[in-house]
Amino acid sequence: MKIRTAAIALCLCGASVVQTASPQYPLEPPGHGENGDWAFLSRFRAQNAALSADPSRVVFFGDSITEGWGHVPFIAENAHYVARGIGGQTTQQLLVRFRTDVIDLKPVLVHIMAGTNDVAGNNGPESDTDIEEAIESMVELALSHRIKVVLASIPPAIDFSWHPGLSPAARIRRLNSWIKSYASRIGVGYVDYWPALATEEGGMKSNLSIDGVHPNGRGYKAMQPLAAAAIQASLGKP
Repeated sequence: MKIRTAAIALCLCGASVVQTASPQYPLEPPGHGENGDWAFLSRFRAQNAALSADPSRVVFFGDSITEGWGHVPFIAENAHYVARGIGGQTTQQLLVRFRTDVIDLKPVLVHIMAGTNDVAGNNGPESDTDIEEAIESMVELALSHRIKVVLASIPPAIDFSWHPGLSPAARIRRLNSWIKSYASRIGVGYVDYWPALATEEGGMKSNLSIDGVHPNGRGYKAMQPLAAAAIQASLGKP
């Protein structure tokens, strides 16, 4: 999903959002890097190389919602948590960079939250099957490398400001039903953020969002106990 700045600082005590000035890295289309770097493989290359080994590492992997979450103390101040979200990316782009930004970091667990930008058509039309198979491939890669998985529901949205008129709520509900069923069928974790974030119509609660798609500080605060519980359960911790 398109974000207008490179970083978002969110205040957990309220809904205020402080946005930085210009992006620190030039962008082409949403989620792309420079010079044809379609999956933006270069985005975290230096940060990944600088990481020390950590057998308790958890990678939060996704798009701009994960990218924004990475600036919040829940992730930013946890020495074991690493955010690898890139605004605008679809599940296809995430799949391409799954090895460099997840597997190569050797985490104990990956939290995958993706699908919003596929529904929004950021890289053109995609079928539900396209989205589902990309998620399946990421999970299969993780499990083959003994990385535990928590799949997250696609956050609620009633419209996309950068691609209006799609009425995405029903499709997001349908995909979330599949994600939940798939997670149960293969025995990986699942976390549903809709009870904390969604209106009855399937939009994001206005007091929890910047723009109806991205959570604000209160939105992330509402998500955090759900994420923590799912991670703890997947790791077999009380």
